Amino acid sequence: MTPVILLAADRKSADVTDWAARVGWVVGLLLFVALVYWLMREGWKWRGTLQGDLPELPTAPSAPGTARLTMTGRYHGSTTAGQWLDRIVAHGLGTRSRVELTLTDAGLDVVRPGASDFFIPVGALREAVLGKGIAGKVLTEGGLLVVTWEHGGRLIDSGFRSDHAAEHGAWVDAINSMINKSETEGAR
Repeated sequence: MTPVILLAADRKSADVTDWAARVGWVVGLLLFVALVYWLMREGWKWRGTLQGDLPELPTAPSAPGTARLTMTGRYHGSTTAGQWLDRIVAHGLGTRSRVELTLTDAGLDVVRPGASDFFIPVGALREAVLGKGIAGKVLTEGGLLVVTWEHGGRLIDSGFRSDHAAEHGAWVDAINSMINKSETEGAR
């Protein structure tokens, strides 16, 4: 019985944790994550610099007229028209936010709490369609209202999602009928 006790007493467990190595790995990982975020931020700023030729966004007129349609939902961003991954970040167009849309005879008023509001005059509207994705947001088919408009000689797609997705069809019809009406009046 004595030899067994002596064998057990001689055994020593190995160190479980090497704290210096663990702290070194954690600090290294945190520095790597910080570097990645800094590079992403610099890329975002660089994209804004490259899009610096985009003029200031128009603001709503003092008397835009009566509201044809209103909608609350989310603004998912703007891209170069037809290129759903080429995000436009200049003048805050790349900032996702809540949105309140109002369609009047003067155009589309985009009010974004916490971000820059802008106005799309009816003459700048080009098309409204139901889409499924825009720069970083992919939804089911028809889950996104995509409004194409012209600003500073550039065609822009802006993506909106209503709190009630069933409203999207009415918005597409109303915007496209306004565009057709303004084109026929302009042709006279």
